[in-house]
Amino acid sequence: MRILFLVLAIFILAPAAHGQRRSKEKVINLQNFDKKKLRFGYYIGVNSYNYKVEYKKLLPEVLVKPTTGFNIGLVADYRVFEYMNLRFEPGLSSTQRELNFLDRSGFTKNSDTLRTVKSTYIHLPLLLKFSTKRLNNIRPYLLGGIATSINLSSNQDSPDDNVNRVFRTKTNTFYYELGFGIDFYLYYFKFSPSIRGVFAISDELVPDIDPNSPWTKNISGLKTRGIFINFTFH
Repeated sequence: MRILFLVLAIFILAPAAHGQRRSKEKVINLQNFDKKKLRFGYYIGVNSYNYKVEYKKLLPEVLVKPTTGFNIGLVADYRVFEYMNLRFEPGLSSTQRELNFLDRSGFTKNSDTLRTVKSTYIHLPLLLKFSTKRLNNIRPYLLGGIATSINLSSNQDSPDDNVNRVFRTKTNTFYYELGFGIDFYLYYFKFSPSIRGVFAISDELVPDIDPNSPWTKNISGLKTRGIFINFTFH
């Protein structure tokens, strides 16, 4: 990721620095771009999903190991006024998490203490974007809003559970999102990297059929926490 950011920084800043050396005047790109009422674009990016685990009793915790996934989607941006935009960003997110159960009582095999949860989300956020005043060809902004998702890999209606090595979660989840980013006005398009946090407000766990299941009996809530790094192009 550090190498990726370095390459992007060189790609964006080097032409600007070269142009400024050749001319004392600032070259303002896409001067009327933000005056459009409605714009469309797309984004690609990476994610890191985790779980916040809530317990009924104080016992050894479940360790959650996140992995890096990917995001891809579309952007519809509506200009409310000069410094505020309403954005709808439907997209697809894929990720994987490993759950390691530290309390080994109740398990017959060591392999049963590990569960891999694969998730593919249709992510549907509705966000407000608050921008600062444009400074030459850059414009920082803040993002915030709500979202819902459809987990295509939830196994919510599966008749199997952890006894059959199937960890079940709910299909629909609700979130709030907070983030920040910078708009870079390039010669032909606007490029907007952003970082945002995604926080589930609804429980996602589908308990096992057996109320004494060693996997789910002590979990009172399972809520997603995630970090998105998206690169948006308009």
